[in-house]
Amino acid sequence: MLKYELIYYDLCTRIHNADLPSGAKLPSIRQLAHQFSCSKSTILTALQKLEDQHLIYAIPKSGYYVVDHQIAQKPTSTNIIDFATSSPTWHAFPYQDFQHCMNKAIDTYQTDLFKYGTAKGLPSLISEAKKLLESYQVFTDNSNIFITSGVQQALSLLSLMPFPNNHKTILVEQPSYHLYMDFLKTYKLPAIGIKRSTNGIDLKELEQIFRKNEIKFFYTMPRFHNPLGTSYSKKEKEAILYLANQYDVYIVEDDFLADFEYNSKRDPMFAIDTNDRVIYLKSFSKIMFPGLRIGFAILPSVLINIFQQHKNTTDIDSSMISQAALELYLKSGMFERYRAQVHENYHKRGKILQHSIKTHLPMYQASSEICMHSHIVFPKEVDLNRIIHYLSQKQILFNPIDHNYLTDFYRERILKINVSTIEDEKIEGGIKEIANTLNNLDNYF
Repeated sequence: MLKYELIYYDLCTRIHNADLPSGAKLPSIRQLAHQFSCSKSTILTALQKLEDQHLIYAIPKSGYYVVDHQIAQKPTSTNIIDFATSSPTWHAFPYQDFQHCMNKAIDTYQTDLFKYGTAKGLPSLISEAKKLLESYQVFTDNSNIFITSGVQQALSLLSLMPFPNNHKTILVEQPSYHLYMDFLKTYKLPAIGIKRSTNGIDLKELEQIFRKNEIKFFYTMPRFHNPLGTSYSKKEKEAILYLANQYDVYIVEDDFLADFEYNSKRDPMFAIDTNDRVIYLKSFSKIMFPGLRIGFAILPSVLINIFQQHKNTTDIDSSMISQAALELYLKSGMFERYRAQVHENYHKRGKILQHSIKTHLPMYQASSEICMHSHIVFPKEVDLNRIIHYLSQKQILFNPIDHNYLTDFYRERILKINVSTIEDEKIEGGIKEIANTLNNLDNYF
């Protein structure tokens, strides 16, 4: 091992052990050279390596200081089977690649970081977003694309701002995205639900709701619905669009799992909309990481100005550094390579999940989609909360369905299943344990 490497590891150990805590000043170059009996250039080489890894920073004419003594956590093996967590597997993300983009973004856009951003988003990211959206069969102009702080911001703005149809009531599938359900309940916005099941929605009921209520927009996840994991057919999407146009209703399409589509012939609802009824939303929370807080909203031209006004009062712009880093990540081809890898891994997990449900729970209604999340519907007499509690004691974790519903809407006995963070080899064992629990209800309860 070279001398500078020995010095580097010695200092690295002292930093990680908090012998040199955050903010501490390192000994001077002269002191270190004396301590390690080497030249100043050897010390500088070791310090440069520490600086490159963001462990220390230099202050001219003062010295070197510790940034942070904490080290990144490493994934540890556990016996827990977590069917509850829907976030992506963090340690699978190539964070060093994205770190390159962050550092390069700071260098490239350093002057822009000291200015307020543009209300629509970083123009260069919007251009890259347009190219990416085309891979989802979403073709639009740059002027229709807004960068938002995740899908939540776009949903809140759309829910609060007026629409050209002057309607007030929001229609949502039940169950649906839990954070949006919480938003509607928190702000006490006028909202009603329509049941969505493994078989989709009742189109006759949808028409009745559109006809009898002044529906502002219908919030839907046509592809890989959260939490059900089901998708609409092209015929269903066409029927929904026809009714929306007939009754002057807008469609808010949340296509959060577009990156995991395995059927090349299945396009988003936006792609078949000919009347500018669809508002298309896309985030990076599942394909990259939720902390990025970047999403896209593609709006009909008639909504651009009012959306812009409301966004200006919420924030001046989404995080500039996140936008700049994402632009470079897209432009460099890193995102495409990572997306292909994650798509393959999650598709594999989805197939294991489907096979396991069909093998061990064939008598229960469930989604047939190959997706990282799915569901099982149980009879009314099953006390699902007790089953979830019992399985948690066996280190098999689930989230209840309650938060996915509006307050007064009937809740079916649905068990949500997500395999985003579970090792492949644990999936079938977890599903088998659900089956064992159901087969022995009388013994356990």
